[in-house]
Amino acid sequence: MNQPQEVKIIFTGTVGSGKTSAINALSEVATVTTEARTSDEVAQRKETTTVGMDYGEVKIDDDLVLRLYGTPGQRRFRHMWEILAKGAIGFIVLVDNTRPLPLSDLSVFLDNFGEHIKASGAIIAITRTDLASEPTIDTYYQFLAERGETYPVLTADMRRKDHVLMLLDSLFNTLEAA
Repeated sequence: MNQPQEVKIIFTGTVGSGKTSAINALSEVATVTTEARTSDEVAQRKETTTVGMDYGEVKIDDDLVLRLYGTPGQRRFRHMWEILAKGAIGFIVLVDNTRPLPLSDLSVFLDNFGEHIKASGAIIAITRTDLASEPTIDTYYQFLAERGETYPVLTADMRRKDHVLMLLDSLFNTLEAA
C-alpha cells in the first residue's frame, strides 16, 4: 500500500485573525498549539497567543493528507514564519477586518512571505467582517492591484469548517490554475 502524499499549507495573519480556529475547525487529529498568555498590547484582544506554531492535519482521501500549519501573528515571532514557510505548497493569509489598519497588516504578511508565495500560491481571507464591513473586498482587490499582485480575496468565519474548506478549495483552484 502506498503512502499518501503529504502537502503543507500555511495559515498566516495577525493575532486574532483566526489561524488557530481554522486549524481546530479542520484537523482530524488533536491540534498541536504553542499558546502562551499575552503580556502586551495583545492582551486587549485575547488572553493567549501562538508563539511557535499551530499544527493539524486532514486526510482528503487515501492519496492526500494536508498538513496545516498556523504561524504566530506577532512580528516579534517572525523568525518562525521563515521556518514554517519552507516547503509549503500554498498560503492562506488571514486579515482581521476589525484591526485599525488591515491593509497595512496584509502588506506585512505579503512582504514577509512574498518569495514563498510567488513560488507556490496564496489566497486572502478577510475575517470578522460581521463586526467591520470596511474595507470591502473591492478595496482589497484595488490594494492588491496597486501592489501589482493578484490573489483571490474571500470573506470567511474561521470557526466554521465549511468556510475553511471553501478557502482550501479556492487555494487548490488557484494552485491548479498557476
